[in-house]
Amino acid sequence: MKKDITAKKKVLILGINFAPELTGIGKYTGEMVDWLVEKDYDVTMVTSFPYYPNWSVQKPYSGKTYKMETEKDAKLRIYRCPMYVPAVPSGAKRVLQELTFLLSSFFVIFYLLFKRGHQQIFIMAPPFHLGFLGLFYRFFKGGKIDYHIHDMQIEAARQLKVIKADIAFKVLLKFEKYILNRVDYVSTISGGMKAKVQKKVKRDIIMFPNWVDTQKLFPLNNRKGLKQTWGYNEDDKIILYSGSIGEKQGLQSLIPIAKSMEKHHFIKFVICGIGPYKEQLMKLASDANLSNMTFLPLQPLDQFNNLLNLADVHLVLQKKNAADLMLPSKLTGILSSGGLALVTADPGTSLYKAVVDHEMGVVIPSEDDAALRDAILDCCISDYTNETLKGRWYAEKYLNKHQILSNVMSYVTEPSTVDQNTLKYLDLTNAG
Repeated sequence: MKKDITAKKKVLILGINFAPELTGIGKYTGEMVDWLVEKDYDVTMVTSFPYYPNWSVQKPYSGKTYKMETEKDAKLRIYRCPMYVPAVPSGAKRVLQELTFLLSSFFVIFYLLFKRGHQQIFIMAPPFHLGFLGLFYRFFKGGKIDYHIHDMQIEAARQLKVIKADIAFKVLLKFEKYILNRVDYVSTISGGMKAKVQKKVKRDIIMFPNWVDTQKLFPLNNRKGLKQTWGYNEDDKIILYSGSIGEKQGLQSLIPIAKSMEKHHFIKFVICGIGPYKEQLMKLASDANLSNMTFLPLQPLDQFNNLLNLADVHLVLQKKNAADLMLPSKLTGILSSGGLALVTADPGTSLYKAVVDHEMGVVIPSEDDAALRDAILDCCISDYTNETLKGRWYAEKYLNKHQILSNVMSYVTEPSTVDQNTLKYLDLTNAG
């Protein structure tokens, strides 16, 4: 009989992003904590104040001093640490932001040394150097560390020219390798990222993908009526980009594409979200006098499924230099809602492989504006029902939140109890 691994286990999670952030790492960390508490884990979260993706501390928080919160019948304790949050996140300012969090969170970790220990420790990277705090805590209190990589931060910073000096790049990689070699487990969210991590360190890497709640995000039947509710004609084709509006998405290319498609009156572009480049993008749209592009704020959770079902085409855009350094988390919701994903990805990347192998979307080369324009038009006039059905199937089979979290927690807490199906799910069939 499989051992009950959830009985009053204490878990410590350290990450710069957390609920109530609605996108990115904060969304997934918040949902993970909710699941752990529901399974009767005792959770301590060390984080900062919600700021992403609008890059300002959300009200009612001020973010100027430490704050401790107790929730869920005292099963969850949240320590929020002050840090510098730049209004316009340049490379140097983001480095400063992460360093201030590293410093402020150190004092909380030091404080926790005088409390009861935690059997399991999760480090949510980036920032990659939070791993040092996890190692510091484990040295005194024990426990097992899972170092969970959401983004290949150092390589991404190099590609985006945040890190320009070769010596700085090499030093940071050595620091990261030190962490990777000393934690108990390393996990990441995609096959492509797993391959890149394994080039740095010779050890098993756990597949811990981003998940989706398929019961909350699902296909709706009356999509035409939904369009009318949102102020569109029922025969309009809605091209949606929803998520963080930042540099790595390259959304400025949509402005001339939308302008060239104004003659197709049934095609409407909707940009939904917030981020440091939204104002600039809105100005570009205004300067181009676009009549077919609308900007919406980030939608609340109770409207998010409606928003996803509103769209006929979902844009998942990435620059070439970000390939396999980060995986767009928005894809999970698109697949679960039965949407058609139009993805920019190049052969050899895990994003390309996942979409093509499972025939669950349309893939075109990255940073090819002509191909993107042609693909948008094709998606609006062709039938891609088969792809949307396969996307929903994939979400139900491979992106189920309960299954993913159950498998990961089984392995990192009691690896000797897991069966071959769990190892296969974690891509650890050959694990010792």
